[in-house]
Amino acid sequence: MPQYEPPLKDISFILNDVLDIEQLSGLEGYEDVSAELVDQIIEEGGKICKEVLFPLNQSGDKEGCIFDNGDVKTPSGFKEAYDTFAENGWCGLSSDPEYGGMGMPVVVNTVMQEMICSANFSFGMYPGLSQGCYEALHQFGTDEQKQTYLPKLVEGVWSGTMCLTEPHCGTDLGLIKTRAENGKDGTYKITGTKIFISAGEHDLTENIVHLVLARLPDAPEGVKGISLFVVPKFLPEGDGVGARNGVACGSIEHKMGIHANSTCVMNFDEAYGELVGEPHKGLKAMFIMMNAARLGVAMQGLGIAEIAYQNAVVYAKDRLQMRSLTGTKAPDKPADPIIVHPDVRRMLLKSKSIIEGCRALAYWTGLSLDLSEKHTDSTKAKEADDLVALLTPIIKAYQTDMGSEIANDCMQCYGGHGYIREWGMEQYVRDARIAQIYEGTNGIQALDLIGRKMPQGFGRLLRRFFHPVYNFINEHQTNEAMQEFIFPLAKAFAKLQQSTAMVAQKGLKNPDEAGAASVDYLRQFALVALAFIWCKMVLTAQIKLKSGEGDKDFYETNKNSTIFYGQSFA
Repeated sequence: MPQYEPPLKDISFILNDVLDIEQLSGLEGYEDVSAELVDQIIEEGGKICKEVLFPLNQSGDKEGCIFDNGDVKTPSGFKEAYDTFAENGWCGLSSDPEYGGMGMPVVVNTVMQEMICSANFSFGMYPGLSQGCYEALHQFGTDEQKQTYLPKLVEGVWSGTMCLTEPHCGTDLGLIKTRAENGKDGTYKITGTKIFISAGEHDLTENIVHLVLARLPDAPEGVKGISLFVVPKFLPEGDGVGARNGVACGSIEHKMGIHANSTCVMNFDEAYGELVGEPHKGLKAMFIMMNAARLGVAMQGLGIAEIAYQNAVVYAKDRLQMRSLTGTKAPDKPADPIIVHPDVRRMLLKSKSIIEGCRALAYWTGLSLDLSEKHTDSTKAKEADDLVALLTPIIKAYQTDMGSEIANDCMQCYGGHGYIREWGMEQYVRDARIAQIYEGTNGIQALDLIGRKMPQGFGRLLRRFFHPVYNFINEHQTNEAMQEFIFPLAKAFAKLQQSTAMVAQKGLKNPDEAGAASVDYLRQFALVALAFIWCKMVLTAQIKLKSGEGDKDFYETNKNSTIFYGQSFA
């Protein structure tokens, strides 16, 4: 049977020692943020993930969702777990206190997303979609829409979805056919079919709030003619719900993984809807939700990698097979544990170094999102926003690629037992695969990086990453204790700069050449980003070791992981 232990020490090290989360206390709304408070929140979050969500992961996968004449029943225990989750305020962890949220920094919610996805990937999609719906309405909704929907989403009694994809179009949203016709009092009638709608129908909440892309009668062709509408399952009435709206689930998909999350075909038949934001500007509003979702999907990849790694380590320490190549390590046993074997150690060390680097990179992105939203210096806020825009496609693609790869490697550690359901590893392999596909396939993320992010502002976004790396190398290249880390970083960084120049130059002549190189370029960028963040982590660990603070073994292990990463990837 699998097990899960929230990696609280690793999380605290990155948040407090590497990123200094207390810097946020100087921003409006975050005055009470402290390392102690954040540690307490994350510890409590870890408990609900471990004790409430994780025990339902295997049973939820086995039972799956049940579709019955338009209704969807989630697996046994999910409703009770969701009620506990919502009642304890986790649906509104980083939401605006004006609407009932805790008002915690985005980076704290990012941490929580990782632990939820480790504990129960499928469950996490229900509140995760609601968070994206909240973000879009919070930024683009009218005051009346905010008062109607946001408190309910924050409380968790209503949930949310994003309805983009149609049977004939996914990435190319300019092809959508769902239409919006003028109704009464400025409202609209929405008609069309959407597919692959995660959490589109379920029994966890009393209402479901759909954000739907559709075309107005006078809409221009392509993406410039897309508008966004809020379409509730039940019409709001007073402090609750009234009549059923013209939206229904036609079926649910039978999938490779994430069986406990309903993936729905949603049919809209002159459903009541309200315009969100400006006419024909729906894609701008929806990107708020999509970008939030892409960061969330990145955490899905990380969460799966972490849970797979944890269980592979436990198994490798217990499973006895053959003797070590360098002599017996467990003379009191008939064979040595497989963790002594080089290939098993390779897979585990690779997994550990990638996971810890990705965790720091993702939290840095979450912290930058907080700075972009709250910093009083507009220049600093813009720089942070640029960094988030640059890193979002990188961490979405790389962390989900690695989530799948690490789940496979950790399954390999089990040998034949990894292929058997009772051990839990085959579920992680199946669940991980979707994260590389939805919210923009990883190939699309690579095209976004080279086609949009690279040329934006004549390379302005690239400079938000290149300059800190360059300055870090210059600052620490004479530090003797850092030289074994700085020189490989400098070499890898120089190659990334060369690749950037080459891709940009060739892309101007023939965009297909840049497109063909885009996936490899994103991977190279991600590896350099991890090398940079690992150097910052090992520098922090060295400072702690020198001062005699904290857990010496933990910091030494951190240093050794950095060495492994540098020798293997940088």
